Amino acid sequence: MSCYRAPSAEAMGVAELDDLAVIYHRPSGMTHVVEPLVPELLAALGRDWTSVSELLERLRAQFEMPDADAGVLAARLDELVEAGLVERG
Repeated sequence: MSCYRAPSAEAMGVAELDDLAVIYHRPSGMTHVVEPLVPELLAALGRDWTSVSELLERLRAQFEMPDADAGVLAARLDELVEAGLVERG
């Protein structure tokens, strides 16, 4: 089972822009334009290694998402891994 973790808060600068969010990843020097919920997803993920099922439970509790799908969440996390915003372990 894969686990994931987000960069530290100090490693990212986040700005909300209308219907988008911008994340500056300081270690890589890259700027990412993302959907507005990505910063909340990264905050819920945190620095500790977390499984998809654990993260899904956190998100369900925080955002009242009874129909959230683990497969969709895993796919989104893998996209964030490819972008360099999340680590997979």
